[in-house]
Amino acid sequence: MKQSITNFIAKRDELKKQASTILDLAEKEERPLTAEDKEKLDGLKEQIANWDTTIKEFADMSEPVTEPVNKTDAPKNTVGKFASFGEQLKAVYNAAQPTEKVIDTRLLNTASGASEVVPTDGGFLVQTDFSDELLKVVYETGILAPRCRKIPISSGANGIKINAVDSNSRANGARWGGIQAYWIGEADEITATKPKFRQMELNLQKLTGACYATDELLQDAAALESVIMQAFSEEFGFKLDDAIVNGSGTGEPLGILESSAMAIVPKETAQDVPLVTDNITKMWARCWGRSRQNAVWFINQELEPYLYTLKIGDTPIYVPAGGLSAQPFATLMGRPIIPLEQCAAKGAKGDIVLADLSQYLLIDKGGIQNASSIHVRFLYDESVFRFIYRVDGQPVWNAPLTPFKGADTLSPFVTLAGGRS
Repeated sequence: MKQSITNFIAKRDELKKQASTILDLAEKEERPLTAEDKEKLDGLKEQIANWDTTIKEFADMSEPVTEPVNKTDAPKNTVGKFASFGEQLKAVYNAAQPTEKVIDTRLLNTASGASEVVPTDGGFLVQTDFSDELLKVVYETGILAPRCRKIPISSGANGIKINAVDSNSRANGARWGGIQAYWIGEADEITATKPKFRQMELNLQKLTGACYATDELLQDAAALESVIMQAFSEEFGFKLDDAIVNGSGTGEPLGILESSAMAIVPKETAQDVPLVTDNITKMWARCWGRSRQNAVWFINQELEPYLYTLKIGDTPIYVPAGGLSAQPFATLMGRPIIPLEQCAAKGAKGDIVLADLSQYLLIDKGGIQNASSIHVRFLYDESVFRFIYRVDGQPVWNAPLTPFKGADTLSPFVTLAGGRS
């Protein structure tokens, strides 16, 4: 009987290889699956399911086999890899079962062949290429994170220390923290100066998320992948953006609104509406000149009605998207304006922000970890997948800059004070 089961497994595995070949060909040619491909895959899926049933029935009637009944050899062209993220999630789920636990050997080989296993109930590292794709979708879903300066952290480190210039003034003797040049006469002594540095330290914080999946959803790898990918990417993208704006810096990235680098423009005397033209022109004047080409306005959507009233003389400074501007986005003072959920409510500090996010630093340890458990929602016939992403961030600046001439400080990050003046 053992020989029969072995033959059945071989026949089933051959069908899986055929399905993998179809998927690999579509990926290689960078095209979606054709109707013919889908029809073939559906047929193969049905045959594979039939063989799984047969194998289980024979296994129940026989002595325990030395190999798990659903342990398979990966296709030769993707040795040790899963064909899809959904397939790996199903394997993680199977490995988390309290009884008849079956661990697909490919789960032990997902971290670039290092055989690293996360020491949690049913937890394994996400296969490297799926991990990269997950992060890609997270950053595509987010609005702020893709605009930041990003530095990956090596596998042996949990943070980074960066030497930065300790200077917040352009006055003579303060540039570069103390560098100064002098005009001197012939044979006069040269005065020595030196720069001053500070150390930026970023330590990886842990962003976690959980997503529940019903047992019905777990039966379909494609649907499972789609749901998990969307739920995970949208939530992580949102939380990362929120940290970039509002993060406290304790257990999470330091947000621009909480940092000492933020320049805050007071509201006008007796200002009785949340936004007036003088607010915008003064915010623009406080934006560091070199940041203006990258700066973007982020606003709470509640402010949009007030944008249409902003004019200098008879000239509007707000131009809606489309129409005469022929732009896919609205502009304010010639720079894009983007509604952002993470901006503060209308009238509060942070309801409108002018930011150059190339001056915000993100670090991450690229791999994403996942784990699965059936215990959390056992009575609801649901399983939970947990994801962990290690990341940190803070502004490159530690204070607004005093200009060479003038009193008003400048910054890549400018916001409007809350309340009324």
